[in-house]
Amino acid sequence: MVVVDSKGRIVLPQDVRERLGLDAGTAVDVREEDGRAVVEPEERPEDIIEDLERRIEDATAEREPTPGDELDPDARNHVETIRRGASDARNDRGDATDE
Repeated sequence: MVVVDSKGRIVLPQDVRERLGLDAGTAVDVREEDGRAVVEPEERPEDIIEDLERRIEDATAEREPTPGDELDPDARNHVETIRRGASDARNDRGDATDE
C-alpha cells in the first residue's frame, strides 16, 4: 500500500515504475479521472510532433486538395498570405522565384 505523506508525495512501487518506464527524473502527468488519481509518463515533445505529422498525413492522403477558386474567402486569404510570406522569405534569401 502506498501512503501520501504530509507534503502530498507518494512513492510508486518499483514494479509499477518498471512497467511504465518511469526512471528517476521522468516527467509525469498527474490528473483526476472519475474520482481516481491517474499517473502517466508525460509525452515527449518529439512524440507529440510525430503523432501530429502522422495524423496530418493520414487526413490529407484521403482527400483531394480544394482548388483555390473554390475556397471560402477567409481560407483563400490565408493561403495567399502564406504564399506571400514564402515568396518574401525566398526573396530575402536571394532564391530564384518561379511563380
